[in-house]
Parts: sequence; C-alpha cells; structure tokens
Amino acid sequence: MKFKFRIAGLWLVLGALCLCSAQGLRAQSANVPASPAGTRTQPALMGASTGCGYSTGEAATEPSHPRQKSGRADDRFRQPSLVLISSHAAKDSEEDSDRAAIVGLWKTKFVSKGTTGIPDGAVIDDGYATWHRDGTEIMNSGRPPITGNFCMGVWKQTRTGTYKLNHFGLSWTPDGTTLIGPANIREEVTLDPSGNSYTGTFTIDQFDDNDHVLVHISGTVTAQRITAD
Repeated sequence: MKFKFRIAGLWLVLGALCLCSAQGLRAQSANVPASPAGTRTQPALMGASTGCGYSTGEAATEPSHPRQKSGRADDRFRQPSLVLISSHAAKDSEEDSDRAAIVGLWKTKFVSKGTTGIPDGAVIDDGYATWHRDGTEIMNSGRPPITGNFCMGVWKQTRTGTYKLNHFGLSWTPDGTTLIGPANIREEVTLDPSGNSYTGTFTIDQFDDNDHVLVHISGTVTAQRITAD
C-alpha cells in the first residue's frame, strides 16, 4: 500500500511540472511580436547612403524574444550594428597601389655628378636592385664581391610616384681582408608614368669603423624594370 501511495505521489509531481512548463511557453509565445516584415526571425535592414557603403556587423546577442520592461513588451527587435565604410577606403587602396608601383626587380646605374675628384658621367656602380612590398630593398652591386657587393635598405613613398631609399653596405679593402666600414647610400627617385623606369639622385658616404666620413659621392641614378617575360 505504501508503495502505491509513493507511485501516485510521483505522478502528481510530474504532472504539476508539465503544467507549469506549458503555461510558461504559452506566456512567452503571447509576448513575441511580429516584425514589420511579418516574420519573427528576419531583422529589418537599414538603408544605404549614396556614395557610401555599409556592411552588417555581428549578429545580435539578445534572445529572440523581447524582454519585459515596466510591465510592457518591447515591440522592437535589436537592429544589427552597421559599420560605415567611408570613401577613405578607396583612397587608401589607391595609395597602396601607388606605393606598390616601385616593387620589383630593377637594373640600376649610378653616375657621378658634382663629385670632387671624380669626373661627371663616370659610372660609380651598375647592378641590380629589388624593392620589396614590405618597404625593404636589396641591391647586388657591380663591385667585386670580395670588397662587399651587397647592400640592404628601407624605403618609403614621399609623394605620388616618388620614393626615398636609405640603405647600407659593408666595404672591404681590395684584398677582402680588412673592413673599411659601412657605406650609406641614399636615393630619391621618381617612377616614370609607365612604371617601367625611374630616375633620381643619390649620395654615397663611406665611413670608417669610427663613423668618420672618408668619401662623399653624389650623382644621378637610373633604372629599368626587369620582368618575368
């Protein structure tokens, strides 16, 4: 008999729990308003302005049914956040493209001009330079390798089509046994509208290992692009 009472009591408890759950679900369903588009799952979209683009942000984190505030149902869905994409995006893209125009492999020539002790027109160097997209540069100089023929640099765009380069190499005596010191080469070049050549000026300052200037050379630099074809 006690066992039968226990079974009956268990069914009464389960029945009460089911009844409460059903009432809660009916109450929530009654409080969910329809959206302006006639559906509860489609958020309204905001309009776009001429000349500007918009993109939707992250999805709303609130529950799908509105919360109760001061005894009344909030009849508006939370709008998806919108991020304005200004016209600067297109401008930045153009600037990035212009900066990237110098990127590539070039055949370069350095010619003396206005240097004491060196005739104008004398070829100072003739080699190959690669300008990288990340703002670095490397040149394989025409000097004998034993004297140090590689220099590495960094560059930036100073204005449309014009670039400034600062790079360094290590110079050695002709026999390659004694380090003379760093050589600092600076250039300012302007890219031809075709993008296949550039011209500009350069200076070379040869330092000893105590940072004293031993030689100063100036002149003009020209370059022709080398392509995969």
